[in-house]
Amino acid sequence: MDITKTDEKTTDTAPEPTTEAAVEQDAPTGPDARTDAAGTAAGESSSASSSSSSDTEASAGDSPADGESADDEPADDELVGEAPAGTGVGAGGAAVVSAALGAVALTGTWTGKVVSERETLIGQIISQSGTPAQQISEIYGDAWHSTALVNGLFSLLALVTAVLVLVLARPERPVWVRAVALGGAVLGGLGLLLSVGTYFDLFLSLPTTGS
Repeated sequence: MDITKTDEKTTDTAPEPTTEAAVEQDAPTGPDARTDAAGTAAGESSSASSSSSSDTEASAGDSPADGESADDEPADDELVGEAPAGTGVGAGGAAVVSAALGAVALTGTWTGKVVSERETLIGQIISQSGTPAQQISEIYGDAWHSTALVNGLFSLLALVTAVLVLVLARPERPVWVRAVALGGAVLGGLGLLLSVGTYFDLFLSLPTTGS
């Protein structure tokens, strides 16, 4: 048996060991290798940029837009419109005063009574030596006219107050304010008419004496 031949066959069929030099020789070199490396780097950068852009869009979608925030805030006009209106206490009080003045002017006032009594007393003093016609005029005529003048002033004041309330009262005021003011205007106008007629002796004239 030939031992030499067997050793030669074993030596021929055994694989050659791989070394670093062989790996370096097997790796691609030249322009193709550079192109592949550049393509790989570009792909990685594009994927990174796409992921960052998607994150930015998501964050932008979560944050409220300027238009929405502006719409959520109430406008100044709406705040002004929601402001509570006045209670109308002043207008209501003026309306009641006008009605009271009109009623007092028709029924008579304490001031008018005092003025009438004073004129009566003055007429009695002056007309002691006068004729009957002079006594009637001084004692009764002047007293009536004075009372009519005082009542007419109250009626005029009631009429002016009621007209001011009706003209200056806002539409949102309670209805009763206009109603009371209208009543005061009617009473004031009626009292003024009666006072003028009494002062100028249009309704009742002074009594006369026989010749």
